[in-house]
Amino acid sequence: MPVIDTSAAAFLAGLVTSLHCIGMCGPLSCSWALGRTAGAPVRPRRFIIDTSLYHASRLVSYGLVGTLAGLIGVVPLRWFQHGGGVLLPWLLVLAFALVGLGIETWFPKPAFLSKPVVKLRAAAMKLGGSLRAALLGLATPLLPCGPLYMMFTLAMANGSPARGAEFTVAFGLGTLPLLWLAQTQLHWLGGRLQPATLRKVQRGLALVAAVIMAWRLRGTLSGDEAPPCCCH
Repeated sequence: MPVIDTSAAAFLAGLVTSLHCIGMCGPLSCSWALGRTAGAPVRPRRFIIDTSLYHASRLVSYGLVGTLAGLIGVVPLRWFQHGGGVLLPWLLVLAFALVGLGIETWFPKPAFLSKPVVKLRAAAMKLGGSLRAALLGLATPLLPCGPLYMMFTLAMANGSPARGAEFTVAFGLGTLPLLWLAQTQLHWLGGRLQPATLRKVQRGLALVAAVIMAWRLRGTLSGDEAPPCCCH
């Protein structure tokens, strides 16, 4: 049976969905980096430390959410014969297809989180750079982001707390390269890469990933086995 490494797929999902971070950087993802006093000299070493703290805290937060999601999904997955082993890869195909078609933007976002996010950002901006970076990193799951909540939901299909955490951390690692770029080169990139262009690239990559994964998974739902390898 074809096998899909769901952690690798989650990493790819993070890489694809993070494209919008360059053109439309969220209020929490870049605010700590932009919160330096106007005219204050930039200390590269301190900036790297604070950036690392932000992303480390963000990955810890993703891991905690994934652990909880995996725990919640343990019981429902017992109803399926093969558990998440067959179900999750196809859910990832669906997730990539939704992003590729732009449907994820229609998903309802929890409005009750808006005010806490604003208050948290205001409180964090009063703190020192390192504390601000760590606090906002931990608060990243509160961002009103459709793909983020979609991946947290998919983490339930992993069938265990450990696998749920592995899945969400892999997704977080996938978002890291472009988000780091957005934080360090935001002003330079702002005038060169338009959000509309990034959305087109994001959707194209997501559709390609959906097609490739669906092709590799063909036959899994019917229980067909992959042909034996003749290497004698």
